[in-house]
Amino acid sequence: MPVNPSLGMIETSNVVRGIEAADAMLKAAAVRLLLNRSICSGKHMVLVEGDVGAVRASVAAGAAAAADSLVDELVLPSAHPSLLPAMGNVCQPGSLDALGIVETFSVATMLEAADAAAKTSLVEIMELRLAMALGGKALLTFTGRLAAVAAAVAAAAAVARDKGMLVTTAVIANPRPEIVRDLI
Repeated sequence: MPVNPSLGMIETSNVVRGIEAADAMLKAAAVRLLLNRSICSGKHMVLVEGDVGAVRASVAAGAAAAADSLVDELVLPSAHPSLLPAMGNVCQPGSLDALGIVETFSVATMLEAADAAAKTSLVEIMELRLAMALGGKALLTFTGRLAAVAAAVAAAAAVARDKGMLVTTAVIANPRPEIVRDLI
C-alpha cells in the first residue's frame, strides 16, 4: 500500500446491513479490509484501504448494499499518515501547550475531520476513538502549539458542521497533566 493510502468507510445503522456492505465492498474492488465490526448503539462500520479508484468503487458498492441503513460514507483519497496509528491507540503527547478535542455523531465524518485537522496544522494526534464507549459517536484528541491546535480544531469542526455531524469542540490552553493523563 502507498505511504498515504486512500481510505474508505461505510457506517450503517445496524449490524446486518453492515456485514452485507462489507461483503459487497470486498467483492467490488481490490481493497484491504482494515475494520469490520459492530460499534456502540447497534451500528456497524467497515474501513478499507487501497488505491483511490478501488476505494471509490468499494465504497459505492457498500453504500448501495447498505441502502436505507447507511449512516455515513467516506472516501479519503490520501489519508494523513497519523490517522491509522491513532485508531484505537493512544499516543503519549510530546507537547502539552494545548489540547484540542472534537466530537462528532458519525465515525466516517470523524475520519474526514481528523484528516483535515492533521493536514491543516502541525498537531500530534493522541487518539482517534471510533464509537466504542461513546454511544456511537467519535472523539479526536490532539496536542500542539496553541495556534496550531486552534486551527486544527476549526478545520475539523468545519468538516463535521458541513455534514451536520458536529457535537462539540474544545481548545484547552496549558491543560493540566492530570487531564491528559486520564485521556491516555
